Amino acid sequence: MTAYRTEQEAFWSGEFGDEYSARNTGAGWVAANTALFTKILARTSRVESAIEFGANIGLNLMALRHLLPAARLGAVEINPSAVEALRGWGGCEEVIQESILNYVPTSSYDLAFTKGVLIHINPDELGSVYEILYRSSHRYVLVAEYYNPSPVEIPYRGHSGRLFKRDFAGEMLDTYSDLRLVDYGFAWKRDPQFPQDDLTWFLLEK
Repeated sequence: MTAYRTEQEAFWSGEFGDEYSARNTGAGWVAANTALFTKILARTSRVESAIEFGANIGLNLMALRHLLPAARLGAVEINPSAVEALRGWGGCEEVIQESILNYVPTSSYDLAFTKGVLIHINPDELGSVYEILYRSSHRYVLVAEYYNPSPVEIPYRGHSGRLFKRDFAGEMLDTYSDLRLVDYGFAWKRDPQFPQDDLTWFLLEK
């Protein structure tokens, strides 16, 4: 068994991560993600490459592939079963099975992003994850997460220490003086056509 620095990493690499992948699948998710990324990409210019941290089975990258058919796509994912599914899809040029905390950027992308991932990172490790996001992008950083103005932990499917809400984008803006806010928005779980999971997204640019 791989030794991880945090209990959150072990949690998502194992059976719970497998169950998450099984729950969150299907064309409906890809459609909703396509609608979301259409709004976000409309605020960008010439995105020709993108990397997702915590890509799971690739539902966000599948949406990006529809919208950016010629783009170079990369993914970092900790769960072995999800990585197998992502590689099986075949639409991502680079799939790295690794904890975000251990990832060392070797190239940069037009867009580096997370969607529903920072909320599951051990808060003590967020600074290093912000740095990885920042270094992996040479233009845009996208953070699509649960928002709260101050840090708070909430129970997650009967587990504690697994879900944390805070102002992730605000913390990145405070840390990196050359980042600026391009746009932000909210995606509601009760949207009648393309529901998401109450995500607030922030598009930042260097």
